Amino acid sequence: MSERLQGGRLAARAIAAEGVDVVFTLSGGHVMPIYEGCRHEGVRLIDLRHEQSAAHAAEAWGRVRRSCGVALVTAGPGVTGTVTAVAACLTAQTPLVVVGGARPLAQAEWGALQEFDQLALMKPITKWAAVCPSTERIPEYLAIAFRHALAPPRGPVYLELPADLLFEDATPGVPAPARAAPRAFGDPRELMKAADLLTSAERPAVVAGSGIWWDGAARQLAAFAENGRLPVFLNGSGRGSLPPDHELFFQHSRSAALREADVVCVVGTPLDFRLRYGRFGEGKLIHVHGDSRELGRNRAPDAAIVGDCAAVLGILADGVKPPPAGRDAWLERLGEAEGAWWAEHRSQIDSDASPIHHYRLGRELDRVLDPGTVVIGDGGDVVAAVSRVLRVHRPGHWLDPGPFGCLGVGPGYTIGVGAARFGSQIVCVLGDGAFGLNGLDFDTLVRFSIPAVLVVGNDAAWGEVRIPQIGIYGEEGELATTLAASRYDRLCEVFGGHGEHVERPEEIAPALERALASGRPAIVNVMLDPDAMAGHAYRGF
Repeated sequence: MSERLQGGRLAARAIAAEGVDVVFTLSGGHVMPIYEGCRHEGVRLIDLRHEQSAAHAAEAWGRVRRSCGVALVTAGPGVTGTVTAVAACLTAQTPLVVVGGARPLAQAEWGALQEFDQLALMKPITKWAAVCPSTERIPEYLAIAFRHALAPPRGPVYLELPADLLFEDATPGVPAPARAAPRAFGDPRELMKAADLLTSAERPAVVAGSGIWWDGAARQLAAFAENGRLPVFLNGSGRGSLPPDHELFFQHSRSAALREADVVCVVGTPLDFRLRYGRFGEGKLIHVHGDSRELGRNRAPDAAIVGDCAAVLGILADGVKPPPAGRDAWLERLGEAEGAWWAEHRSQIDSDASPIHHYRLGRELDRVLDPGTVVIGDGGDVVAAVSRVLRVHRPGHWLDPGPFGCLGVGPGYTIGVGAARFGSQIVCVLGDGAFGLNGLDFDTLVRFSIPAVLVVGNDAAWGEVRIPQIGIYGEEGELATTLAASRYDRLCEVFGGHGEHVERPEEIAPALERALASGRPAIVNVMLDPDAMAGHAYRGF
């Protein structure tokens, strides 16, 4: 007699077959059979305090694994709770599989508990969304979901598994065929054009983004830069793709480089607000991206290459010729601009003032953290400031909210990275506003013994909005942007863990060292100057 398994067991087996060893969830009756299936199939369950945070955790697990995480949520508000995280993944082209429970198919339109047209909600914010029609097809539909999520351009998908399908028994079907993972090498004509442009350039600049991490292209990027003597700027998950002491890595001269360059090569990142929509200078543009829809958005490139970053950069590394006379002068010019930035901000970076300057916090983090630390940024001004000072030493070791600007990702990302067992240690730098969105998931860190440190930059405000708000409307216009100077470290008295409170700059390093050495989840509450970032441009427009 053929083996028959409950639908939930079939789902768990199909998830495990994709190499997923942990699923992120929040308890729900509609998906209970999948929990039981996970128990039998050896898939860990990590239950969080909000579905949004569960989806953030699954996203982060997939990001550091260069794979695809799974968020498992119940019907109705369980599914709707993931919407913000799913939209963030769509914007960032990050793979994610959301499995949603639903009322039984047999009860359609009866007004069952949590009945809602979930598919109509999820279709506009996913690459693919579907309802599985039968128990026997659950493994097939899960394989389809992963295929869509991981195929370029990567992104989130939604699969709905109605409750009656999960409780029914069925004979396991034939395993889904293995997926091909071809790499696109780009149009040879465009590659030759790009190589010629870079070889003849006097003032080239390279901007490399998250595609470098996803395509595993750090080695090829280094060879490309070194062969052509090309200055490189990194953003998003691309940070750490060149070590911070590499002679061709630059960080603080990007505006000058883009403005003055005669050729700009943008690899693995879109021409969105982070690159001024491509309106950064008069030089020629080379754009390399895995999604053809990004080529020509906001600005027509002079060489447009659709392809895998590792494949394309490997070819270009062989195609770029020794630089013409004058390249060294260009690199020196950028080095001077780097030095000018550090000189301008040195007093803030070294400031002994209390409340603490955001740049000083970044300096102390840079001094204390070892190179294998995964750093997660979740906030506005505090993350922007820390990222300018804190060095990222390895690929994949920096995570931030991405182009959607979604605050509240920090606790979920921290849990996801911890569950993936990636990096030597995990430090999440949050604003106090961002912490308030999903901060109760510190409880999840404690329950699952994930020894991460949450550093709360506490300026008692939504600083990134408050400062320009006052600048535009005056002190009387300061509305909806102030918070209490709360002792977030005292949550450790409620949930457990290690708490530290910091008011002076010289206290930061010892507090961080104690928190890291504790081997427990920790909160370090650092009181920041609410007016320290005055004069920095608002990045929301």
